[in-house]
Amino acid sequence: QLQLVESGGGLTQPGGSLRLSCSVSGFNLDSPGIGWVRQAPGRERESISCFSDNSGSIFYSGSVKGRFTMHRDNANNTVYLHLNKLRPEDTGTYYCAAGTPLVHAPGCTFHHWGQGTQVTVGS
Repeated sequence: QLQLVESGGGLTQPGGSLRLSCSVSGFNLDSPGIGWVRQAPGRERESISCFSDNSGSIFYSGSVKGRFTMHRDNANNTVYLHLNKLRPEDTGTYYCAAGTPLVHAPGCTFHHWGQGTQVTVGS
């Protein structure tokens, strides 16, 4: 049974950093298709990263590219998202997600999500 459990959210100042963790059960982390989605207040969900092929390539959305980085610890079934140089507009709920890579475009399509962890950036 697929299970995704996020942790690590919290409150930080603009320019600060956070590390989010996703504990994964029922999904092979050697395969692509794991990533992160976020939802800001009043907005639709936004896919921000995923492992997009079998070589470990990572897709990042334009809004986070250069500031966020993702990596995985396959032995411990954990995926991490490092959020750096945070801005107030990064505030929202962050979800670990599982799915499959897109074939003819960068990124992934997701079928399962965790419960989410809250990230707040402000004074």
